[in-house]
Amino acid sequence: MKLTTKILIGLGLGALTGLILNIFSPELFSVLDKFLFTPLGKIFINLISMLVVPIVLFSIILGTAGLGDPKKLGRIGLKTVSYFLVTTAIAIVIGLSLSYLIKPGLMGEFDTSGAEFKAEKAPSVSDTFLNLIPTNPFEALTSGNMLQVIVFALFIGLALTALGNKTKGILNLVEQGNEIMMYLVGLVMKFAPYGTFGLIATAIGSQGVDAIKAMSVYMLVVVLALIIHALLTYGSSVYFLAGKNPFWFFKGFSPAMGVAFSTSSSNATLPVSMETAQKNLRVPESVSSFVQPLGATINMDGTAIMQGVATIFIAQVYGVDLSLAELATVVITAVLASIGTAGVPGVGLIMLAMVLQSVGLPVEGIGLILGIDRLLDMARTAVNITGDAACAVIVAESEKKHAVKSEKLRVKSLNEKRSLEYTE
Repeated sequence: MKLTTKILIGLGLGALTGLILNIFSPELFSVLDKFLFTPLGKIFINLISMLVVPIVLFSIILGTAGLGDPKKLGRIGLKTVSYFLVTTAIAIVIGLSLSYLIKPGLMGEFDTSGAEFKAEKAPSVSDTFLNLIPTNPFEALTSGNMLQVIVFALFIGLALTALGNKTKGILNLVEQGNEIMMYLVGLVMKFAPYGTFGLIATAIGSQGVDAIKAMSVYMLVVVLALIIHALLTYGSSVYFLAGKNPFWFFKGFSPAMGVAFSTSSSNATLPVSMETAQKNLRVPESVSSFVQPLGATINMDGTAIMQGVATIFIAQVYGVDLSLAELATVVITAVLASIGTAGVPGVGLIMLAMVLQSVGLPVEGIGLILGIDRLLDMARTAVNITGDAACAVIVAESEKKHAVKSEKLRVKSLNEKRSLEYTE
């Protein structure tokens, strides 16, 4: 049986077990959750999280060294960031459009008196960029500050490229370290079906059926927007920009999507998503090693969809009509917030608080969606990492075309030079 099938079975059995226990025996669920479901999920997440920082460090060093030319690195970086920003803006627009079409905030009576949420202060975009360079790279590694780890690894990769044979031993050591990490990923993934079972059972079982019913329309809008964005935005971009079959793409990347759905963490899923993209989607390691770690840190299309839907939902519940200028502010703020809050714990709700504040909506309204946010967080994380993989496929194909074009120009220039020499 393939690992993908095992993971899907784990997801299905976990959801069914959690739902049945929640309805018929909440007391039994509490006991099983404490001694079985939560430990299974926690062990799995810890095993994957253990590998994240060394994999990002090794893979980006190798990716940068493999690219060699700093111009190539800059070209790939520009393509990657541009794709992330454009798709994030599209995601928010899809969320806003469906919210106005279905009107989830007008589909029931919501008690706003019990809505409580304390907004945490998020770093500004400028502060994020100023803090990119680590004053102590070892502190960045131990604290898991992914943006700083990425920048530090980029510098090491550039240095290895510039020094060439002088540091060949270090490069070999990094390659061997990366091989060890990939082997460990394969080892950890054998536990994935059991970990996903525990995580999903906890997530479904801990949510009250009444809460899910009350927020069902809001959940429907978010999930529908996520599906539309994944199929249309990613599917069409993979087809038109990379020339690949969208069904091949989604089928090949499905194991990573299953793990992301259960873990609700792009960073925790990173080792699996990189291995899946390299093996199943045939993305070169140099491209995957640069694009996907960066995407796991700053690309949050699924979260952006939640921003759009939740903003309109809260506005409708509180009876506030947003102008066209305010809607534009929502889009711009959410796109910038996806970069400004990179690597911050609870990033989705912090981003939402920033968006609500930008248009004068009560931040306390977030309390309305807190109860079922854990379930939606699973779905939007799966979309987030799918966007990273789509970008990696597109960048890889564009680099192939660029290499072919450069080779043709080189051959043409060489032929012209030979022709000139022959004429002389």
